[in-house]
Amino acid sequence: MSVFNDSVLYPCFLLTGFSGLESRYGLISLPIFLVYATSVAGNITILFIIRTEPSLHQPMYYFLSMLAFTDLGLSTTTLPTMFSVFWFHTREISFNGCLVQMYFIHVFSIIESAVLLAMAFDRLVAIRAPLRYAAILTNDVIIGIALAITGRALALVFPASFLLKRLQYRPVNILSYPFCLHQDLIKTTVSSRRVSSIYGLMVVVCSMGLDSVLLLLSYILILGTVLSIASRTERVKALNTCISHICAVLTFYTPMIGLSMIRRYGKNASPIVHVLMANVYLLVPPLMNPIVYSVKTKQIRDRILKKFNQHKV
Repeated sequence: MSVFNDSVLYPCFLLTGFSGLESRYGLISLPIFLVYATSVAGNITILFIIRTEPSLHQPMYYFLSMLAFTDLGLSTTTLPTMFSVFWFHTREISFNGCLVQMYFIHVFSIIESAVLLAMAFDRLVAIRAPLRYAAILTNDVIIGIALAITGRALALVFPASFLLKRLQYRPVNILSYPFCLHQDLIKTTVSSRRVSSIYGLMVVVCSMGLDSVLLLLSYILILGTVLSIASRTERVKALNTCISHICAVLTFYTPMIGLSMIRRYGKNASPIVHVLMANVYLLVPPLMNPIVYSVKTKQIRDRILKKFNQHKV
């Protein structure tokens, strides 16, 4: 009896990769590794360029640095267990280890959502009040925004981990993905999950739900301002400054909505589809953001080419 109680007190969790394709994990892990390597290289490049170019020490690029740092954190938090599953066929993870990974995955996801909102506010101020832009978005204001974004994420997710810790689990629990997510851990509990489920929903509503509404409102205000500009050339120029950010927003929210829809309505879908959507949700934004900003933002693109040419010479 004591052995069983110890097992329940310290439950074991088994991560899940692509079921039925275990013999091809070596091949499957190759594109995952390439995505991870490209994400890390791209985001480090963005951070390096902004850090070393004084002309980029502006609010827009400070927010871009926050986005790159968040993407690095999200990739680094997710990939260890994925490589453990796909490279070493090691599925087991301790309860505490699972909670830690879950905590940081959700913290970085909430931070990314808030950073995208802050970037929308930056574009709103730049377009609606260009003459007051520097006076509104001072360094102190940007530091305050960064601290508020981080503090909100840390504070929101911590109680979720605490509530999960209080639940009871089987000695061995099988998860749906090669990493730990809150909604996946809740499914494995054998005790009442009502409080944890309600709190998890509240976190989503108060973070990504609120951020998405404010994002939409920001772009309604931006569009209204742009349409009031008399010159067509100036209208196009103003909208072009938002293209990279719009791509980043779509890259973040589209996979998230897709994963939610699959979980809600795709119960008959293959487990491979669920794992694939979860991987897209966590891997694609850190990959695409530096690519989009490097290609669509002239200042970033020119500085990267300048650094490349200097090293080439």
